[in-house]
Amino acid sequence: MKIQGFQKLTLLDFPGKTASTVFTGGCNFRCPFCHNSDLVVNPASFPEIEEKEVLKQLERRVGFIDGVCVTGGEPLLWDVSDFVKSVKAMGLSVKIDTNGSFPIRLNQLLLSGSVDFVAMDIKNSPDRYPETVGIADFDVKPILDSVEILKSSGVDHEFRTTVVKELHTPTEMEKIGQWLEGEKRYFLQGYKLSDGVIDKSLNPHSSEDMHKLLETVRKYIPNAQLRGIE
Repeated sequence: MKIQGFQKLTLLDFPGKTASTVFTGGCNFRCPFCHNSDLVVNPASFPEIEEKEVLKQLERRVGFIDGVCVTGGEPLLWDVSDFVKSVKAMGLSVKIDTNGSFPIRLNQLLLSGSVDFVAMDIKNSPDRYPETVGIADFDVKPILDSVEILKSSGVDHEFRTTVVKELHTPTEMEKIGQWLEGEKRYFLQGYKLSDGVIDKSLNPHSSEDMHKLLETVRKYIPNAQLRGIE
């Protein structure tokens, strides 16, 4: 497991919990709107932090934090099983952020009982995945498998989409709604302009349009919400 970032305290990354966040380096996607693009495109620019040192830091924080969020990059590029078992042994909850492209590893983690919450990115409707993840010949089947694994897992989870004006129209959001129909937690996150993104030509939807897209999704997922949008 390659750790290339550690945040001692977050109130945002793990719903309902005070947590620390561990960032892994590297990703198999090249999403043009990625806000952690440095970890994706140039992970070598970040020093690697030894796993045992992070575990020591976490052990010192037991009693001050409730859990640990493992994010990236894409954490499931790596075998995170031993790390999350060590975290659970401290009495801390574990959240994994993933793009869903490693369904076998995801399923193994869920079956192990070492993960309490999963947040999976839904990049777009299945037919627009290649364009949205920046890989022309991308096979969407692992994504479909991961969605089904989470739906049937019994483990708390959420799905979320970063919504970009050039990539997500009402048609795409309708298809996503149909795909995730009946899910308890689905969030639309507004894309934010940043110097760190891969493609700086992309634009956010207006707040008004985000609310309209939310209503499209709510036909299928009544509890869908906006995140970070007024």
